[in-house]
Amino acid sequence: MHFTTSTLLAAAALIPSTIAATAGTSTKRGLVFVPNAKHPGDNQIWVQPGSDITWYYNYQSQPSPAYSNRTQEDFEFVPMAWSPSTTFLNDVTALVKGGRNITHVMGYNEPDGYSSTGGSNVDPKVAATNWLSQIQPLAKLGIKLGAPAVTGAPSGHTWLTNFFNACAALGTNCTVDFIPIHWYDNFAGLASHIGTVRAAYPNTSIWVTEYAYSNQTLAATQDFFNMSAEYFDRLTYVDRYSWFGTFRTEVSNVGPNAAFLNNQGKLTDMGAWYLGKASTGVQPGGASSAATKASVAGLGLFGAAAVGFLML
Repeated sequence: MHFTTSTLLAAAALIPSTIAATAGTSTKRGLVFVPNAKHPGDNQIWVQPGSDITWYYNYQSQPSPAYSNRTQEDFEFVPMAWSPSTTFLNDVTALVKGGRNITHVMGYNEPDGYSSTGGSNVDPKVAATNWLSQIQPLAKLGIKLGAPAVTGAPSGHTWLTNFFNACAALGTNCTVDFIPIHWYDNFAGLASHIGTVRAAYPNTSIWVTEYAYSNQTLAATQDFFNMSAEYFDRLTYVDRYSWFGTFRTEVSNVGPNAAFLNNQGKLTDMGAWYLGKASTGVQPGGASSAATKASVAGLGLFGAAAVGFLML
């Protein structure tokens, strides 16, 4: 992704002049849940006592079995229609009728991306028709709607514009309450991207639902982590954010240093900071167990969506 010099300079002006050694605590942090069948104990790390993580999504319409003992008030589940669906409306309505207080849902995952990179690859016109059938009616239940989560590439902006135009062409509006964004490059680009989204949709809030600094050194990754967390917490219109890295180093396809767990399932410094806890002194990597090696392929569906849009 390319930016003009003036754009980068403007974004750089938004970078905090001083960054704390850790990201502190926050009520905005969520979990992009990538289940670990080989090491199910890892799934509970994110909800340990004192964790800052208060909500999660799993790219699906149903809560994850790993958190079946958690109430919506304890750990909020946000349903997502990964791609156009004929059952999403019924699925979410059933959750509500069953007593689960669903307050937010999200639309399609990277619809401007190809399936080979984890995107849902949906035509904007098809998405608009499905949205009006399966997602828009949920607003009548008081549920807030998150727009389709496009990639951070220029194609994402184009797709979202075409989506809203397609809704209008159908004689109605596809309303959204927040715009989810994805980002895997440097902080200046992230700040610029958020500014662009905010300018295009000034009356909505922003959720950063996938982000990391992909394939960087540990120092660069930690600096990005701390800068971005401070930035998100400071911006009143960024309601929530969720780092893509809640897994072991071995299975990370956004670089080993983006992972919150080492290969023994121990929280790295960044993983601990994200939970609002003190540094652990644990570095990413380390020896892998046979079970961890066997689970590498299991991250493909989720991780491909995370890195496919990088167009540098």
